[in-house]
Amino acid sequence: MACVTPPESDTAVEGHDLRVCDVQLRRAFGFLGKRWNGVILATMGARGSIGFADLKRAVDGITDSMLSDRLTELAKIGLIRRSVTNAKPPAVSYALTAEGVRLLPVFDQLARWAAENLAEPCSGVE
Repeated sequence: MACVTPPESDTAVEGHDLRVCDVQLRRAFGFLGKRWNGVILATMGARGSIGFADLKRAVDGITDSMLSDRLTELAKIGLIRRSVTNAKPPAVSYALTAEGVRLLPVFDQLARWAAENLAEPCSGVE
């Protein structure tokens, strides 16, 4: 459900309820808008099952503790799965669940929108 225009507006989209959409968008962006969550999920989608060290190398700038916290949070809500092998030493890998995979088209659409509508940041400015 995509709705960002108030119903009384001349440009309202028929069939969309702003009040319902606003609550759901706030929830979604409250979680996905946390620094690193979207990047971690998109990286895992591109690479498949991945170990902690490889994921850290792929997500430039994230600290070990932040990555660990985000992975724990993403696993807790069911977007990723943590797997541990019985090898010595044990190997831990992470992969998207079916629910996590469902977000990948959303990330693709956001990336396309950003490429078309947002100016590139100036060098050294974020």
